[in-house]
Amino acid sequence: MRYDEDHRRQTHSRIVENASYGLRQKGAEGLSVVELMKLAGLTHGGFYNHFDSRAALVGEAIAFAMDQMVERWKKLANGKTNGDRFEALVADYLSSRHRDNPKHGCALPALAADVARSSPSERRAFANKLEKMVEVFVELLPDETPEQAYQIATGAIATMVGSIVLSRAVGAGKFSDGILDAGRITAGGGIRSRTIARKQR
Repeated sequence: MRYDEDHRRQTHSRIVENASYGLRQKGAEGLSVVELMKLAGLTHGGFYNHFDSRAALVGEAIAFAMDQMVERWKKLANGKTNGDRFEALVADYLSSRHRDNPKHGCALPALAADVARSSPSERRAFANKLEKMVEVFVELLPDETPEQAYQIATGAIATMVGSIVLSRAVGAGKFSDGILDAGRITAGGGIRSRTIARKQR
């Protein structure tokens, strides 16, 4: 019995993880239940043993992707000084590697528009995960007041997501690279200017 429960949990996790990669690549409306299960190497017959609906799987898959990004940011920030941590996260996010690899990238540029058209409960779940992502950036700004840190963090993430969306939309190339460059300057500009101002006091 214990084996069965462990096996069920592992299968559930495998479905969610593979669905998450597929959704980031194809969009929330781009894959059917059959296709989502196939990503995990399973048939759709056992789908309802794990999920009440397709929306339930999509919600878990998006949450998985957002948690992945939070963990990546924490690892990148580990061991760096305050200013360098912020810059490192912005530079990693607004890279050609991230632009060209949506499957393993952030869920926000890939799926936020789809979530905006989903149910209120799905949007609330998405908002809760987004708050946690903002909190990671807030923690990188210990010299700011809580209100200022939250504003800078939220603005940086919004800029980063928008920059990735546009850079992907125009395709890889000089224009796309320029969008990433502009995003890095803008997203990091607030913290850089405040750091310089503090040093000049």
